[in-house]
Formats: sequence, structure tokens, C-alpha cells
Amino acid sequence: MNIEEFREYCIAKKGVTESFPFDEKTLVFKVMEKIFALSSLENQPSKANLKCDPERSITLREEYDGLITPGFHMSKLHWNTVELEMNIPHKLLCELIDHSYDLVVNKLTKKLKEELNQLN
Repeated sequence: MNIEEFREYCIAKKGVTESFPFDEKTLVFKVMEKIFALSSLENQPSKANLKCDPERSITLREEYDGLITPGFHMSKLHWNTVELEMNIPHKLLCELIDHSYDLVVNKLTKKLKEELNQLN
């Protein structure tokens, strides 16, 4: 998955916005103003930080040693840095993006969840 495919997959999700809140090279994806994915546009190969269940993170980091690592500049417990263009199956990358999105949505307030559900 290249960076453009990553962007397209993220932005297609319900309630997602993209922005550059930190600098002009770090693309951030939010659902209802909560970050679920971010990527530096300068990294080669492309990488993304994705939220992940802590127990699942351990398994993924062991299985994809060097390709999925503790989140760079993020909580090492709740975030992974994932190589987008390397030997991680496309299906798994999509699943990890979905998982990150779902973790954030599940933590939204009832009001924000209702607002999200009302979006097209």
C-alpha cells in the first residue's frame, strides 16, 4: 500500500477529516476530531502510526518484526508504527486501519457517536 492508497482508504471512512496540525509533512486523520492515523509524507518507505489494542500490538510486533514497531513519538502501549510498502499483506494493513478507527470510535462520547451515525 503506497501513501496515496493509505490516504484514500482512511479518508473514505465515515466522519474522517485530514489535516496537517503539527507541521507541513505529517498528515493526520481524525474521526470526530480524534486522531486514529498519521503518517509523515517524507518517510521512505512510507510508514503510518495506527492505534492498536495493547495485547494485539505485542503479537503483531513479534510476527512482523521490524515492520510493525512501537509507535514513533506516540504511546508505545497503544500505537504501532507500520511499514506501508513492505511485506505486510494489503488485507492486514486495511484491517489495522479499521481497527485503529474502531478503537477511537468506540471511545467517543454517546453524543459524538450519534453525530457520526447521522453523517452520510
